[in-house]
Amino acid sequence: MLTERLQFTKNLNELYVPSLFRLADSGDLKAFNELLANDSIMVFDEIYDQLRELIKSRNPKQKLTAADYELRIAQHIGSTPITEYGVWAYYPWSQRLVHILDKEEFIELRTSANKNKITIAERERLATKKVGVIGLSVGQSVSMTLALERGCGELRIADFDRLELNNMNRIRTGVHNLGLLKTYAVAREIAELDPYFKVVCFSEGITEANIHQFFTENGKLDLVIDECDGVNIKILCRIKARELNVPVLMEASDRGTLDVERFDLEPDRPIIHGWLEGLTLDFEIINKLKTAEEKLPYMLPISGLDTLSPRMKASMVEIEQTITTWPQLATAVTLGGALTADTCRRIFLDQFTNSGRYFIDLEELIPDTREKPVINYHIEEQPLTVDYMNELAAEATAGMQLHSELPERAVLMELLEAARQAPSAGNNQPWKWHLTNSCLFLFHDRIRSVTFGDFEDIASYVALGAAVENLELAAHKHHIGLDITPFPIDSKKLIAVIRFSKEATANGLYMPDELVKEIGNRFTNRNLGPRVALEADAITQLRAAVASIPGAELLLKEDEADMAELADIMSSSERLRMLHAEGHYEFYNKEVRWDDEHSRTTADGIDIGTLDVKPSEVVGLKLVKDPRVVALLAEWRGGKGLESIARKAIASASGIGLIVMPKYSPLDYFMGGRAVERMWLMASKLNVSMQPMLAAPLHFARLNHGNGEGLPDFMKEEFTELYKRFERVFPGLEGKGEIFLFRLCIAKTPSVKSYRLPLVNILTES
Repeated sequence: MLTERLQFTKNLNELYVPSLFRLADSGDLKAFNELLANDSIMVFDEIYDQLRELIKSRNPKQKLTAADYELRIAQHIGSTPITEYGVWAYYPWSQRLVHILDKEEFIELRTSANKNKITIAERERLATKKVGVIGLSVGQSVSMTLALERGCGELRIADFDRLELNNMNRIRTGVHNLGLLKTYAVAREIAELDPYFKVVCFSEGITEANIHQFFTENGKLDLVIDECDGVNIKILCRIKARELNVPVLMEASDRGTLDVERFDLEPDRPIIHGWLEGLTLDFEIINKLKTAEEKLPYMLPISGLDTLSPRMKASMVEIEQTITTWPQLATAVTLGGALTADTCRRIFLDQFTNSGRYFIDLEELIPDTREKPVINYHIEEQPLTVDYMNELAAEATAGMQLHSELPERAVLMELLEAARQAPSAGNNQPWKWHLTNSCLFLFHDRIRSVTFGDFEDIASYVALGAAVENLELAAHKHHIGLDITPFPIDSKKLIAVIRFSKEATANGLYMPDELVKEIGNRFTNRNLGPRVALEADAITQLRAAVASIPGAELLLKEDEADMAELADIMSSSERLRMLHAEGHYEFYNKEVRWDDEHSRTTADGIDIGTLDVKPSEVVGLKLVKDPRVVALLAEWRGGKGLESIARKAIASASGIGLIVMPKYSPLDYFMGGRAVERMWLMASKLNVSMQPMLAAPLHFARLNHGNGEGLPDFMKEEFTELYKRFERVFPGLEGKGEIFLFRLCIAKTPSVKSYRLPLVNILTES
């Protein structure tokens, strides 16, 4: 029994046009009576009330009684029995038989409440118009609104998809329609509203083969509404619309975004407002675009990346992570239907002639006017004036034997040139060199480096140690000896006093004649490549370079399981860093540089071109540039998509290394920085590439040595669990300084390298 009923229902799924019976016609009368013989048919007859409303609408000045209505209805229908007056409409999919007024009277009465926002003359003009709708989410709302207002005389609707339960957050329909073609669902709903309204279904969607038919069969379209998902069809329909001088509307279900392209008035207008300039519009090529990566150059200008709402941007980051596609709300779809149908009507009535992209953003039009807290992440730091540095220098050298012989000016500049090539977190270059009393003083310019990520300046100490390593290597090359006194006084600003002598010594240096040659060759390599095992001899040499600094040790993981665990720990740390409001601010305002001009202008930071990321990943970074987006992702505990760059980097790594020192102290991090630079220069000599990945150890330091100060509770909890896992991969870390976490890889040399501040910016003298 169930199978039979299911088959019966399935047979009805292909029906969407009602049958109309005028009982004065003998054939219609016979078919009508045959229907009535079916006990399952439901009959609805409100013709008397329809006639009553028709008479009332035609006599707005008169107050008619029930007797008046009865008399006038009798006069109106004459000798025709009331059961035969008008039309009986049969809806086979619901087995409903409904008695209604005939077409002219039905339209007159149904649209009577439109007057005079739409006059009768305008209604008649609109009735001559043909509208095509491609895509039936917003398209369903547009189609229904056009039908409700009778904003056109014919709708051609195109969609190949069937109704699914997750469509029903925005498409008004019943659960009994699940599995039904969207075109048929819309056509049925319009037919139940107005059985005289012409609807033509293209249930295979729009294709290159049928698009001309869609635009021209039985009369050319007067306007097309694009609400489809496919990039190829969006472009194809505009090319055809421009060819035939048909205007195009598109509503985006976000911020009330409405696109208008008046190809009827501007036949040479470039499609998508010219924003696809430079991209091929050859449909054979466009139709072959399959991946998101290939479609991206087209989708960005179509969607308008910079004008998306924060929630839409945040949601796009979550696609294929916590959601399957971009979200659409019933409110946005309903608003979109209204905006599009209204604009369509005004175009047809010559009340609107513009092209462009428009926004009816309800959150801006009806704003929350409560004052929002303004957070200033700028940290005030005392500038390193010459007087201030002289004061600290004098304090540091009081009682110190100053037997310092400055090298020649050109040589000194060469030494400082080598020092400024040192690596630093985010390429922030936190050093300031000061010459006075024949001594060189290294200061920490905290204005350049103080950040949430640089907890207790530990990342800066590593960079400053690396700079001193380069300085001493370059000095040794010129047979100049250095007497280096780190942290001579209790100050966060003065890092080292350096005295010069003409008695060169390699005491404490490691392979200086070899490593000095690599200072100009060393670079951060974020390029990806195949995972290649490092040679045992290379690992031995890297370990030896690190161990040449007393107490320093290189912990290296190459095992597949360890690498997978570290990939999860390190990428999760990168995500949390980006979700932290202050970390996010620092990344976008202090670290990332979007192009070479930006990099050259600032001479610091990280050029996006060094990241070896796909265009789609650059888009992801731009999506989360808005702090409101990151706040939403943090609130949702989302943002897994922010892990992809780090995960890919680790997937292509030959190994993950961690340099540790015996203690967590400024001196250990400073000396650890020297160990980092020695190993990095050795890696350069061995043609092994390195990339720092510091989010994990820097935040672990804040967690373990600062009780997680400044971290939201959920981040503190996640970092706590991540550190437990980190300790299992690298056991025995308790009490040690976790100096530097990085990946080793074999990859091509990057085409883009980071800039450095000129010496004039980092050197003062008195």
